[in-house]
Amino acid sequence: MAFQATVDSIRAFMEKTNLPQQVKEVDFAGLFSNPWFLVPFIALAVYLIYKKAFRDMIILGLILGVWYASGTPYMQTLVVNGEVQVAKVLPVVFGGAAVMGLIIYLLLGRSD
Repeated sequence: MAFQATVDSIRAFMEKTNLPQQVKEVDFAGLFSNPWFLVPFIALAVYLIYKKAFRDMIILGLILGVWYASGTPYMQTLVVNGEVQVAKVLPVVFGGAAVMGLIIYLLLGRSD
């Protein structure tokens, strides 16, 4: 019961704030030319290099790569006329599984 209430409240919040629509409308080129985003992002990268947290940098790069790939025209053609294009979905599924496997390995694998 409590889990369903939590899911419902999150869903209501997302509908109220139009979060999925806002994510779809992000101007990627504009984002990385905006100093209000770029300065903290560069500071984070420099901090991770200073701390020698290369694992965290790889995970951050993978997350940014998945975010970038989700906005490509290829992703927009996965569903045509309400039907899933299986030939186009399978590479996405296997690519996602590979990324998740790499992240799990980096987080739970042996550290030096």
